[in-house]
Amino acid sequence: MSSLPIQRALFPLLYPISKIYSFAMSYRRKQYEAGAKEQFSPKAPCVAVGNISWGGTGKTPVVSWLLEWAERNHYSSVVLSRGYKASPPKTPYLVTPESTAAQAGDEPVMLANAHRKARIVVDPVRRRSGAWAEKKFRPELLVLDDGFQHLAVKRDLNLVLLKPEDLTTEWDRVIPAGSWREDQSALSRAHAFLIKVDSLAPLKSVIKDRLAQFGVPVFSFSLVPQQLVPVSAAAIEAFEKAKEKHQTVILKNYILFNGVGEPAQVEETAKKFMGRSPYKHQRFADHHAYTEAEIAEMGNVGLPLLCTPKDAVKVPEVLGVEVWTFALSTKFGDSMFTGKLFADWWQEEWNAMRDASGTRKKITKKSAVATSAPRPVLKNEK
Repeated sequence: MSSLPIQRALFPLLYPISKIYSFAMSYRRKQYEAGAKEQFSPKAPCVAVGNISWGGTGKTPVVSWLLEWAERNHYSSVVLSRGYKASPPKTPYLVTPESTAAQAGDEPVMLANAHRKARIVVDPVRRRSGAWAEKKFRPELLVLDDGFQHLAVKRDLNLVLLKPEDLTTEWDRVIPAGSWREDQSALSRAHAFLIKVDSLAPLKSVIKDRLAQFGVPVFSFSLVPQQLVPVSAAAIEAFEKAKEKHQTVILKNYILFNGVGEPAQVEETAKKFMGRSPYKHQRFADHHAYTEAEIAEMGNVGLPLLCTPKDAVKVPEVLGVEVWTFALSTKFGDSMFTGKLFADWWQEEWNAMRDASGTRKKITKKSAVATSAPRPVLKNEK
């Protein structure tokens, strides 16, 4: 259940506290900008994908798009994640498809399964994991997952994701009076805004009022289901039987369940793709860890279960229960304050980042040579 209605009701009482929190975050940001706090400076181009508020803005699908782009263009990539609710056996922790959500967090495991050529590294101290990953893997692209507020790692680009309500009812409402992690002045660090909507047209007026002042492009994006993917043994069996008959799996009725920040968006996506609403929508808390009992209880109705890829990596096997997920792709749509589509804009930014990265590497190399050169012997030394 969302806490926003309570926050809105108590806004007059919570507002003074939110101003103190905003000041603290602003002071912290200025310390990093002034060099008073230590930062890791990657040699490779570094992109932060983050948001101004909590909740499901689509960070992981955007990270996934960047990894797909890197793979298509033969660039090696590393994702630095804090691993929300994770307990890795060591840090930094390299996530593999065999890692569990308990070890690495649900989203890192999902990324590791979907992108076998990328390295997904979990560590709450990303300054440490960044240096470790750079030395070990020499990546050509470094991605900070949920990294907008993680200022201990320098980045070349900030992609800031927003929800429509961030521009309306939640605008500049900072914790604890709202969902924002920083006040609106922090948005000046953005190089582009990405909004998870089919089209920017309904938001055009408010986007001009709120975001034009920052002088950076705004892009829309959406998540498009491509096909159903079996998760459980029963679903795999049904999938194989359909394939033998050269048929496509169709769920005539289904139960939808998820533990995500924006469950209403998931239901709308499922409804569009399946052509019908779910028989039931079971909502769990974000990042929920599922038990066999919960899956069995939902499966007792006798209908297939459908969940998001983020949920699928945490679903325990329950005999006889069909569990399915979507294969999702990230689709970018219209834009504002630029005449470019996101892919074209990104390519231009990438070229600029590569040039800057090359300059950094040359400077580092020259510094290393100077450091390793023999120290001249002074006249008074013997």
